[in-house]
Amino acid sequence: MQYHAVAQARFELQRGIIKLESAMNYFTMQSIELTNQRNYLDLLFSVYPLSPDSIREIDEAVWNRIETSYNGKDNKALLRALLELDLFPIKDGYVPYLRRDKSAIDRNPDTVNRICGRIHEMSIAQLYERCSQPKETNRQMGPLFRRWVQQGILGMDMVSIEGFSKDMNNVILDGSDNALMQFAQANLGYTRDKGIDFIAYRNQQYVIGEAKFISDEGGHQNDQFLDAITTVEAKVNKNVHCIAILDGVLYIRSRKKMYRRISESNIPVMSALLLRDFLYTL
Repeated sequence: MQYHAVAQARFELQRGIIKLESAMNYFTMQSIELTNQRNYLDLLFSVYPLSPDSIREIDEAVWNRIETSYNGKDNKALLRALLELDLFPIKDGYVPYLRRDKSAIDRNPDTVNRICGRIHEMSIAQLYERCSQPKETNRQMGPLFRRWVQQGILGMDMVSIEGFSKDMNNVILDGSDNALMQFAQANLGYTRDKGIDFIAYRNQQYVIGEAKFISDEGGHQNDQFLDAITTVEAKVNKNVHCIAILDGVLYIRSRKKMYRRISESNIPVMSALLLRDFLYTL
C-alpha cells in the first residue's frame, strides 16, 4: 500500500508552530504542499473551469406557456409550467412536494395561489431572470471533473462499462455515476447506495474515487467532505482502493475540522492534480 506512506511533517499553523507526527497519507501531504507552496488555484482551473456567469437555457415552448399563463393569471397552468424548469424562481418548502406530485396542484388551491401570488410580485422580465440564473458552482463540479478525465490527462484509456474486461490494463471506466455505482456494487463489494465519480483498473487493482471541490468551511461543504470520507471508508473487496479526490480549502493549514481530519490520519485524500501520480504507484 504505497499510498499509505508514513510521513512526519512540520507545519506552520495559525496559532504557532506545531510538530505533527502522524501516519498522514503521502498524497495528502503532497496535496497540502502543492496548495500552500505553488500556484494551486491556477493549476486547478484546468480541472474545474468554472463559468459562474453562464445562464441556464430555458426551453422556448415552456417559456411561452409561462408567459401566457402569467399574463392570463392562470395560476395552475403557471405553476405547472414553472415546475418543468430546473430552477424554480422562488424558495418555498412546498415546491419539492409539488414537483413529485403534480396532481396535488388541483387539490390545494390555497397553496397554488399563495405561491403564484409571490411570483406575480415580479415582472415577467424579473421572472425570466430568476429562472435563468446560473447553476451554483458546486453543482458544476461533477461533470467538470469527468470532462477533465475524459481528456486523457491521466494517461489511461477510457472504456465503457459494457466493453470492460479484466484482461485489460490501465483503463478508466466510462459511465454515469449511477452506472459506476452499480458496477462497483456488483463486482467490487461496494456497499454504499451512492453514485461514484471515478473507477480505474490498473495492475489487477481497482480504484474507486469520489471527486469534490470544497469551496468553503461549514454547512453543505462539510456535508460534502463527510460524504467523500464515507466513500473512502466503505466496505470493498481486498483489491479495491477507495480514495477521496478533493480540492479546495481543506488543504489550507489551520485548526479547522477538515484540515485536522486529513492531516492527523492516513485517510487517502488527494487533489485531482495528483491523481495521475497516485495511479502510477499501483
